[in-house]
Amino acid sequence: MAVSNSREAVLAAARRSAMARGYNGLNFRDIAAEVGIKAPSIHHHFATKADLGAAVARRYWEDTVKQLVVISDEASEPLGALRRYPGIFRTSLSNDNRICLSSFMAAEYDDLPDEVKVEVQSFADVNVDWLSKLLVDANVVGPGESRNRARAIYAAVSGAQLFARGRADIALFDTMIDSYRAAGLLPA
Repeated sequence: MAVSNSREAVLAAARRSAMARGYNGLNFRDIAAEVGIKAPSIHHHFATKADLGAAVARRYWEDTVKQLVVISDEASEPLGALRRYPGIFRTSLSNDNRICLSSFMAAEYDDLPDEVKVEVQSFADVNVDWLSKLLVDANVVGPGESRNRARAIYAAVSGAQLFARGRADIALFDTMIDSYRAAGLLPA
């Protein structure tokens, strides 16, 4: 049990670190200090920084899938779920002006180990897949247009998050999302 708890604590600390500083900001010594263990103990769970980064990114997209399922389940109809989508990104901003871990890592793409790249791409894929399905279910676009529209929504919402973070202004995120709705990119 303690091993599992230690691993989970390392993953949680690494996630917070990566959301603040990206993959390149993952530091075993800092993570160990936050968790209250010695840095070499992290290697018991993750042999390399790449292993840790991939595990953090994988857990991040898996957690996002769970959030998307909750949104779908709680919404009375697909359009309502689509309206709630930007809230996932807003939540990160409301947590000490953090941005989506995968957005941060995607900006570092050229420097990422291959196993981390795969997980970062998976995050984008699960978002686009979910959006694409709901866009069709809500009759916003047809199946032939849904993936392109889903990619545009994903890019716009994550871009709004990045822009707002750069100004430490969550209200700017809200304004941009409202403008996307007014322009018709996001369902109103």
